[in-house]
Amino acid sequence: MRYLPCCACPGSASSVEAEADSSHIIEHLLGDNSRQYLCTVCDKRFTCGQHLHAHKQIHCEEKPFGCRLCDRQFIKKGNLQNHERSHNGHRLFACSVCDKQFATKAGLLRHEKTHSGEKPHVCAVCDERFVRTDSLQLHMRRHTGERPYLCTVCDARFAHNTALRNHSKTHSDEKPYLCTICYKEFKRKGYLDDHRTVHGQEILHSCSQCGKRYSSQLSLRSHVRMHTGKFKCRECGKCFSSNHPLTMHMRSHSGERPFECTVCNKRFTTSGNLTLHNRAHSGEKPYKCHVCQMAFRQSGSLYTHMGVHMEDRPYKCSLCNKSFLKRVTLQSHERHVHSSQRPYHCLYCGKRYKYESDLRHHVRVHTGAKPYSCGHCAQCFMSRKQLQWHLLKSHDEGTWKKCHICPKKFIHNVSLKRHLLLHEGVKPYVCSECPKRYTRADQLRAHQLVHLAFKRFCCSLCDKNFTHKQSVKQHFKRCFAELGLNRV
Repeated sequence: MRYLPCCACPGSASSVEAEADSSHIIEHLLGDNSRQYLCTVCDKRFTCGQHLHAHKQIHCEEKPFGCRLCDRQFIKKGNLQNHERSHNGHRLFACSVCDKQFATKAGLLRHEKTHSGEKPHVCAVCDERFVRTDSLQLHMRRHTGERPYLCTVCDARFAHNTALRNHSKTHSDEKPYLCTICYKEFKRKGYLDDHRTVHGQEILHSCSQCGKRYSSQLSLRSHVRMHTGKFKCRECGKCFSSNHPLTMHMRSHSGERPFECTVCNKRFTTSGNLTLHNRAHSGEKPYKCHVCQMAFRQSGSLYTHMGVHMEDRPYKCSLCNKSFLKRVTLQSHERHVHSSQRPYHCLYCGKRYKYESDLRHHVRVHTGAKPYSCGHCAQCFMSRKQLQWHLLKSHDEGTWKKCHICPKKFIHNVSLKRHLLLHEGVKPYVCSECPKRYTRADQLRAHQLVHLAFKRFCCSLCDKNFTHKQSVKQHFKRCFAELGLNRV
């Protein structure tokens, strides 16, 4: 026999007895003596040696059962059959509490724990709680920055195996997700869900408190947790669905930036932001569009870009004929661009806003609240952008984006790129109605309003319409004064 330190009791003097020729360790587990068998590859625990032996096969390279619709391989035929239900939509196991359906009994058992409210596994960093130990282990990678899954084609790394599988599809022409109505194929399930709106199959789940709608029950449940106020920022009142995003958000007020770039010493609040920043130094763009080969630093940017190549945009704005992939995007467009409704009003001066976040920022003018504090000195600021300016000017934290032609400098790289176009004289955006050309897309969009018959910007005080946003802003000030309204 030999003795090994217990991984469940860090810092303790206790040891675990294990057979020298055994591939697994029989460890003592404080608080969970029922799961004494530990996998030495992934640290998953089991109640008996037989279950551990069966589990270890997933770490073997040999997986003889392959899915005909996608590239996934399995050790057992039963696992393949369970997986195939994800393609054909068969979900045989239903939850007796909420009627949610699952492809496997194991999935149902995991789900049922969410109704008990019991979450015994606690993150030591941010106190977020989890039902299962493996969920906690995956969560810890947010704090450690660990990304153990490597793409063999482009060397991009991922924290989860699922993320790697989704990414790998960008390097192949496989399209495993099939629309059963028109037989169009897609690389991702998300693309298929978006496409289904063409056939009227979109299912929206509405929030009973604010009316917001979501394409999945999971997204709705996450949103509803924000209404409970359990995870609310004490500084600015913003609510979150869990403790982790709240903890990350609090760093924007405290100025804490624990992750530092080794190249330029710029600091970040999360390891993920540092990883994205490092790609600016290396030039790495691991996410490539399979249609036009355009590359991106972030997977989200690629997902957004793919909408350019999708022909199906079933939701059309009745005022400007602009089309959208999702109904919720159309609704946001109509409220932001065309609607004169401003449901959020300031209690101090009566000024109205379309979005609650805009109202929160405005109220700070009256209250004097400055929730963003500098970590180097005692100064505080009303907005994150003001804090960024201060850190660069006063403490040399971060890097100015300097123009090599004129003395101008910028906080963000995108602002510098936009500025350089002025020096180069490049005007790639051409109006389809007249010969005018523009440096930026937003300039072209503003110009094209001249050719349209409607005026999309409306004054909330007198309902007069305007073609340009700047025009309605100037009018609003005059209208405000003419009506005898006073600002506080």
